[in-house]
This record gives sequence, structure tokens and C-alpha cells, in this order.
Amino acid sequence: MSGRGGRTTDRCGPVLLGVRHHGPGSARAVRAALEQCTPAAVLIEGPPEADELVPLAAHEEMRPPVALLAHAQDDPGRAAFWPLAEFSPEWVAMRWALEHGVPVRFIDLPAAHSLAGGDDGETADGGTGEQEGGDQEAGEQGAGAAEVRIDPIGVLAETAGYDDPERWWEDVVEHRGGGGAGADALAPFAALAEAMAALRETYGDGGHDRDPVREAHMRLRLRAARKEFGDDLAVVCGAWHVPALAQRTTMTADRQLLKGLPKVKAAVTWVPWTHRRLSRRSGYGAGIASPGWYGHLFSAPDRPVERWLTKVAGLLREEDYAVSSAHVIEAVRLAEGLATVRGRPLAGLTELDDAVRAVMGDGTDAPSLLIHDRLVVGEVLGEVPEDAPAVPLQRDIARSQRTLRLKPEALERELELDLRKETDAGRSRLLHRLRLLGIPWGEPTRSRGSTGTFRETWRLRWEPELAVRVAEAGIWGTTVLSAATAKAASEAAGAAHLAEVTALAERCLLAELPDALPVVMQALSDRAALDADVGHLAQALPALVRSVRYGDVRGTDAAALREVATGLAERVFVGLPPACPGLDADGAADMRGHLDATHQAVGLLGQPDTERRPEGNGLRTRWAGVLRAVSERDTVPGLLRGRATRLLLDDGELGDGGAERLMGLALSPGTPPTDAAGWIEGFVGGGDGGMLLVHDERLLALVDGWLTGVPDAAFTDVLPLLRRTFAEYESGVRRTLGELVRRGPATAPRHPAGDAPDAAVPGFGPGLDRDRAAAVLPTLRMLLGIGQHGFGDDPPESPRPADDLTGART
Repeated sequence: MSGRGGRTTDRCGPVLLGVRHHGPGSARAVRAALEQCTPAAVLIEGPPEADELVPLAAHEEMRPPVALLAHAQDDPGRAAFWPLAEFSPEWVAMRWALEHGVPVRFIDLPAAHSLAGGDDGETADGGTGEQEGGDQEAGEQGAGAAEVRIDPIGVLAETAGYDDPERWWEDVVEHRGGGGAGADALAPFAALAEAMAALRETYGDGGHDRDPVREAHMRLRLRAARKEFGDDLAVVCGAWHVPALAQRTTMTADRQLLKGLPKVKAAVTWVPWTHRRLSRRSGYGAGIASPGWYGHLFSAPDRPVERWLTKVAGLLREEDYAVSSAHVIEAVRLAEGLATVRGRPLAGLTELDDAVRAVMGDGTDAPSLLIHDRLVVGEVLGEVPEDAPAVPLQRDIARSQRTLRLKPEALERELELDLRKETDAGRSRLLHRLRLLGIPWGEPTRSRGSTGTFRETWRLRWEPELAVRVAEAGIWGTTVLSAATAKAASEAAGAAHLAEVTALAERCLLAELPDALPVVMQALSDRAALDADVGHLAQALPALVRSVRYGDVRGTDAAALREVATGLAERVFVGLPPACPGLDADGAADMRGHLDATHQAVGLLGQPDTERRPEGNGLRTRWAGVLRAVSERDTVPGLLRGRATRLLLDDGELGDGGAERLMGLALSPGTPPTDAAGWIEGFVGGGDGGMLLVHDERLLALVDGWLTGVPDAAFTDVLPLLRRTFAEYESGVRRTLGELVRRGPATAPRHPAGDAPDAAVPGFGPGLDRDRAAAVLPTLRMLLGIGQHGFGDDPPESPRPADDLTGART
């Protein structure tokens, strides 16, 4: 067998068009070569299972970048991609063939074999990576392929005197315009084939042991095509493979290489792709550094520099940069001048970036990242027609997206949802169901606006590998609702810990899966009855209480959830006090988290419940009793006693002097300094602890008095705990505390009636000035938009004295 890049006349075999994937220069050269040689059929490197999908490339709804996705039918997570952009030579060859009515055949190793070879890097497992058919064209290698010993482009670039292989390839191929009239369109391919032949003669397969197998299959497919169509064939493949396809071998030898290959049943379809996923930085081994720039070169062969800098200027104007047409003209002159000085046929990204930095960016790098992300790489998302093969679940997702007007986009964006609106509620259900199915199209994020439970904020971005996740999730059902329900029930049955089941119950309510919730609730009741670890119970309670709230917001009957949550809370109340004594530092820190989580959950869930319990025995009252037991037990670590005291104080459960009494006991001389420091960390730790000390100098004086009495030998042990506690405060709070300590305790004024002196707290008097307090009510009513009642006593009719504004104590 022989093949060459030559003229159409006197051709002795198929024309081998060696290319580099995703190159605009290679794509233009392929189109010119096909126009010149007009083959009877076009053979393209790719999985043969995709032959039937070729006609879809001409569909009016097909918009590259797209990719051929192959996955094992029994294991959809085992998948591989063959991405194609508008400027990919294979895509150009395919479209040319369809426009001219010429058959197309894919000739690479079938996906059925490449997917079965799980240990050789030929798969993109779980959609986490892409592989371009495992190729190693002109130095590029598929994702996960074995490490090559040589880089053919690097060798050729070094021979030509270049220190950058990418710059050499662009200067020689991508930045060169097409030949003029009468030029031989096949000449560049002949030169490249000759160079690759020399490299293969020296380096063999370059260290990639899968290439001989793939190339043997390509030769067999080429022989079959010659029998079917004759010798007038054009083969578009990686330049690295050209010498192997032109090599004379026997059919028996090639079949022997393919003998015994593992095989799976594979399904192939088209899926949307993105420019970002074409870039090498995404982990795609055969990718390119600048897909957006290459797309520009392909779509704008005339005056590409001027057109590019015009795009840049438009982008910068959108971002409020002061860029005029004069800047564009000057940047073009500078970029072209730099290209001339550097001996380049066309200004490349290096020259363009230098010009933008100097002319439009005032010498700074500020615009560079923006231009790189939005233009050099780009966020273009391809489109695939509905006629493309797809699993039923994918079709249901597409229907839901159209119904809810929620179009997939490559560019990340935030979506604010108001769950009181029917469309937004439907969007929320879809996104939550997809997350439960392991298809994270959207990620919940903290809202910058309202924090009400009827609001949700999502960060959306459609990634190409989500197509693999959809195929994987297809085993659970044919619709999003049925698949999510089935998976939730399965996860409930297989959950190992109670917290997993409560989290699943929360997700079922968010996703509105009424048929799954009874199964999850049964599993929750079973796990809760068997789990005696108070830590597990405390971890599970917050998610369950949130689920009760979500049920209220979404109109779901959450009565069963409330019953389970109440029973779980009561078990925490019983088990927590005995679990606290004797804990080490790490155990105490974990238990502090359980205290906080339970306290928050009880605050949301607790109510008096006078029908079944005596008055005053509600959840909040019982929880306050638990906190008192923890705060007063000497064997409990100081961190937990201090935290329990703080929670009681915040809820108003300690009464007058209660906090001072407990602090005085905790900081007494008989308490070990490290335990006392732990008590302080639990009591005033966190961002709001500093304000408590600022506004209550009695507590601050107790802390200061204890600290000054710590023995020197113990101070080094106490210091890290105190540093950790006070480092959480804002700088202004720390500065105020320092001023208060430096000033020392103030003298407490006597009460006018001659009673015992109150504590000296700057700015606060011994009683309540009702006149001053009532004066704010009209303004408060106006701000809240409510009537002139409901605030207690009306403000007095007599005006306040003017000196009340500055001199009266509240």
C-alpha cells in the first residue's frame, strides 16, 4: 500500500492528509486539498461506531464545538470523547464531504475496544476527563495516554531554531495563509509526511504502545474502503500516523495485532462541547492553549489582527475601560511591528498581548486575565439537534429545560429564585433533583439579597462531561422525577450513618420527591432507634429540622418529619450531659459543634406543646435544663461549660448575675489555667464574643482579673488558647477592649435612691429612661410600615429636653 500528499493526476493511492487536531491552518489546508483532489470517499480518524451519526453534522441545529461521546452501555461512567470545533480539520472534512455527497467513514480503533481497555488510559471515567481517541498526532496525546518519550513538534521546532514548539507550529502552519492561484494544496501535507517519516524512523512509535494497534485497524479500514470506493480516497488523520498508514504490511499481520482485544457494547452520540474544554488547561491532552484565538483565525482569515483587537476593544469597553478607535489603530501598528521585529509571519497572541498591555492597559496586566478568559479561551457552548441519539433521561432533561426556560450555558452565571413563583419553584425542583442524581449543573450558593427560606441562589454552568453523568443516571429511570425517586430510595436503604439519612430526607424535600420520602422516613426511624451515639444524633438533627422548615415553605406535609425531629432532639437531651465529662481537647471541640448545632435546631423546632406535656416542659425549656447541667458540672471540659453558659445567657435563661457567678467559679484560683482558658474560649469565642465583653465590663473585669493572676509557669500554656479566642474578633473590637483594659475599671455611680452601686458600664445608666425610649417609636413605626399601635405605651406628648440628646442615660 502506498499513499502520499500529491497532485490529483497520476495518483498511485489514497491521499494522506496529516493534520494537527484543532488547528485553523490545518483545517483550511484540508479543505483546499479536498477541493483539489475531489476524493470518492473521506476517511477520518475516529470511532467507526459513529459512521451513522455523520449526517447530523449537516443539521441546521448543529453548532460546534461538539463531541462524539462513546460510553459502555453496561457502565455509562466508562466513556470517551472525540471533540470537534469549527476549526478542527476532521470537522471541516466531514462538512465538505456532506456538502459534496461524498461518503464518510471513521477508521480509528472502535470505541468498543478502547472503552474495554480500562487500564490503558483510553477512557474518561465518570466524565472527569476527555480523550481524543488516544491519539498522539504531531506530539499531542490523548488524555491519560502513556507518557511519550519524544515530542515530534518539539524536535522539528528545535531543528528549525525555535525554542517554543507552539510558536514554531503557528508560524509554519496556523498563521500562514492559503496558497495563491495554481498553488499545490497537497504540498504542505507531503512536506509534513516526510518530516514525520524521518521522526518515526528514528523514534518508532514514540513510546505510546497503543499506536501500533490503532494504526493496524486504520490500515484494515483503509483496505476495505479501497475495495468499496477505489483508490481515490482522502484520509484525514494525525500527522504522526501518516508514515504508519503508508507502510506496506500484510492483512494477516494487522489482524494479528488486533486479535484478543477486550470488547464492550458501546453507544455513541453527539454532545455539546465548549471552547474551555478544548483548552489544554482543562486536562484534555490533545487540546490547544487558545481555542478562542484559533476560532478567530479560522473565521476571519482576512485582517485577523485588526478584527481581533476590535473584539478586545469592545470587551474592554463593556468592562468600563476607556478604549477608543485610536487605541485600536495604535495597538495594531505596535503588534505588527513586534511581529516584524521578531520575524513572525503574523502577529500572534504574544505580540497582541504586549500591544494591548502597552496601549489599552496603560502598561498594566489588569486586562490580560479578562481577555484570556473571555476571548483567548472563550466560553462558547455548542449545540446538538434533538435528532441525535440520547438516553430517555437526557430527553426529559431537555424538555424540562425548555419548559422552565433554563438554557444550558458555558459561562458561569448566578440564578436567583423566588420559590413563591411557580416557574422558579419548578427550576429549584429540577436543579435539586439533578444534584441528587449526581448531575451538578447548578451549585447552591449564599444569596447576596434576601435570606428568607423562599429564596434560593444557584451558580449554574453546563460542563460537557455532564452528558456522561446523565448517561450514568439513566439507569435509575427514564424521567428526572422517577430517576431521582429511585436513587433516593436506594441511598436510604444503603446509608451507613444516621446523618446520611437525615441529609437525604432534606434533599428529598428540596427536590419534592413525595414517593421517596416515606422510604427515607422509614429508614430514618430505623437508624434513629438503633443509633445510641449522641454525636451522630446531634449531627443528624440540624438537617432534619431544616427539612421541616423546607416542608413548610414548599407546602409539603412535614408532620412526620417534625415528629421524628422532636424524638431525635429528646434523645440528644438525654444523652448529651453524660457524654460531655472526661473529653479530651479534640472531643470537646467536636462536642461544642454539636452543642451549637443542637441549640440552633431547637430554636427553629422548639415550641411549648402544651397539649401533650405539662406547661413549661417544651423543647426549649428542656434544652435550657440540659445546658444548665453541662454548665455546672465540674467534670465537663471548660470549653463546653463556657459554651453552655453563653448559650443560656443569649437566651436570657441565667437571670441577673447568673453569668458572673458561673464565670467567677470557672475562673477561681483553684481552676487549672488551661481549663479556665477553655471556659473563656467557649464563652466569648466566635466573632460576637468580643462585643459581649465590650458592653459588659463586669465580665471583662473578671477575665482581666483572672488573666493577671495566672502563674508565670502556666501562662505559656494559656496563651495559645487566648490568642485563638481573641484573634477571631474584628480589629476594632480588639482595639476597644485594649482601651478598656488600659483605662482600668470605672467608678460605679450611686443610685439616686441610695441603693447599692451598680456596675460601671460607660454610656449606660442604672434605669430605663422611658421618655427617651418612647421617642423612637414613631420613626420605628414609619420604617416598619405599620400602624400606631402594638408597641406598648404611646410616647409622651411633652417634648424631650434638648439636653436629653447628649446627656441623659438610657
